[in-house]
Formats: sequence, C-alpha cells, structure tokens
Amino acid sequence: MAEMGKGVTAGKLASNVQKRLTRAQEKVLQKLGKADETRDAAFEEMVANFNKQMTEGTKLQKDMKAYLVAVKTMHDASRRLQDCLAETYEPDWFGKEEMDTLIEDTDTLWLDYHQNIMDKSMTTLDSYLTQFPDIKARIAKRDRKMVDFDSARHHFNSLQKGKKKDEAKIAKAEEELGRAQKIFEELNVELQDELPVLFDNRVAVYVNAFQSLAGHQEKFHGEMSKLSQNLNDIMTKLEEQRELKKAGTAEAKTGEGAKSEETNHSESASSPPKSAVTNGSDDKLPPGFLYKVKAIHEYAATDADELELKIGDVVLVLAFDNPDEQDDGWLLGVQESHWLQNKDISVKGVFPENFTQKV
Repeated sequence: MAEMGKGVTAGKLASNVQKRLTRAQEKVLQKLGKADETRDAAFEEMVANFNKQMTEGTKLQKDMKAYLVAVKTMHDASRRLQDCLAETYEPDWFGKEEMDTLIEDTDTLWLDYHQNIMDKSMTTLDSYLTQFPDIKARIAKRDRKMVDFDSARHHFNSLQKGKKKDEAKIAKAEEELGRAQKIFEELNVELQDELPVLFDNRVAVYVNAFQSLAGHQEKFHGEMSKLSQNLNDIMTKLEEQRELKKAGTAEAKTGEGAKSEETNHSESASSPPKSAVTNGSDDKLPPGFLYKVKAIHEYAATDADELELKIGDVVLVLAFDNPDEQDDGWLLGVQESHWLQNKDISVKGVFPENFTQKV
C-alpha cells in the first residue's frame, strides 16, 4: 500500500475523506428535517457553561497579565525616581545612609511583590486554563461521533425497511451501528462526568487567585507605607537641619552686633543668663534649653538613660554636657510637664529624634 505521509496510508486517507462526506450528508439531512438528530439538552447546557467558563477564564488571565505589566511599569518608574533622589542627595545631608537603605528596600519590595503575584495568582490561572483545549477537542470529537452514530442508525433503519432485504448488509450495518454507539457513549459519559466538576471548580480557582493577590497587595502596601513614612521623616529632618543652620547663622550675626552694645552697659544692666530665659509665662526654662519638640510616635524606653514618649508629649530639648556623647539621630531632653511641675532635670533622658517634630 502506498504511503501518503508519515503514518498515513492511502486507505486511511480515503477512509477519513469518506467519514467527512458521510457526516456532511447527515448534517444536511438533519437540517432539512429528513433525518432525526440525537439531542441532549442537559449536555448542551454543560457545553454552554464550559464555553462561558473558558471565555471568562481567558479574559481573567489576560487582565492578570496586564496587571503584572502595570506593576512592572510602576516598579521601573519608582526605581528611576529613587535613583534620581540618591544621586541628588548630598553626602552631608541628614540621614544619607538611611536614605540609601530605604531606596534599596523599596526596590526589593517591588521585586518581591511582582514575583509573588507571578508565582501564586498567575500560576494558578495558567494551570487552570491548560485543561480547556483538551476538553474542547473532546467535545468536538463527541459531536462528530454523535453524527456518526446518527448516520449509522439511519443507515441500519433504512436497510431494515427496504423491500429487498440483504441480510449480510443489515448485519454489517448493525455491527457498525453498535461500534459507533459505543464510541459515542463512552465520550459522552466521560464528558458528562467531567464538565460539571470543572464548572464548579472555577469558584475555588478564583478564590485562590484573588485571595493570594489580596494578601500580597496588603503586605506590599503595608510595607510601602512604612517606607513612605520613613522617607517623610528623613525629609522633615532635612528641612529642620536647614532651618537650624539658618537660625545659627542669624544668631551668630546678631551676637556680633550685640557685643558693641554690651560694652556700653554696666554689669548690673546685663541680660539674664541662658538658664533664666523664660517661655512666655515667666517660668524659667532648664539650663541648656535649645527648643521644644512634640512626640509623633510612641517610644518605649529600653535603657535607664532613655526617655519614654507618648504621642503628643512635649519635650524640652537640652544640650549635651559633652557633645561627643551625642549619638547621631538622638536628642537629650526632659518632659515639659515634669519641668513645669518640679523644676527638676534629673529625669532627663535621650530619645530618637525621628519620633518627634519640632514645635
């Protein structure tokens, strides 16, 4: 027998052509009402649900991919913005090291967020949709085998009703009918078992995909909120540093002008010492007082020399007796309420500067 291609013989090709012709003729006769058609309303509803499910799942997969592209775009934009900030942030500005760390943490957070969505939500949808092409092909095959079954049934019936009965042909037609019916029913039963299960499973898939997405979104935005607050604190302190430098420059100029005036006054008419500076209600402020700050975050002291802070507490910031003892980012002070009541600085302590803001 001549070979027509890899694994395809002339006989096989002729058989396939004949099957297509027979099916086409059967469909024409059914549409013209000259041949009855096997119908299953329940199965047709299953197929309609399957097509709807496949369309919705494919759209969801497409939109999830578009969301991932948007996350990647936002990450790239954030990275460029952070890199620009790092380049312009001068080494002697407040919190330079903290700023560099914050920029690295922000980039890592974006990377983790994108990867987690890809690994969990996207993978769930991709795996879910891989089963649809096979089932779709089997539904189409089932439809073809149903036409073959109808055609074999009609052929068998026509031979039985013929005036001249050929028992050999009738027997062969009956055998072909049995074979066509068996193939059709096997496919039909399998799909009737699988399609309802697949349709119900869509709920679990959507729950898993969106629960995972929601969880990663919550974690990402929570961590990003903390980094944004840290960035805001650094910017606030940078502005305060600039204001303090401006004030120091102005004070130095004022002090130089006051020297000549002091020489024209007697010692008895001189201004009071720093420890006697008043706060507007004639209460003397503690020695070494610099300025006031208000707590914007609670701080629990972890050492005996630290000051406990509650949100809203006003603290009188004091100068360190030895400037070398001051750690970067820490201030020394006493609670204003304690000073006003006791005029005592024995309970002074250090506290983190970025937990407060100047008032």
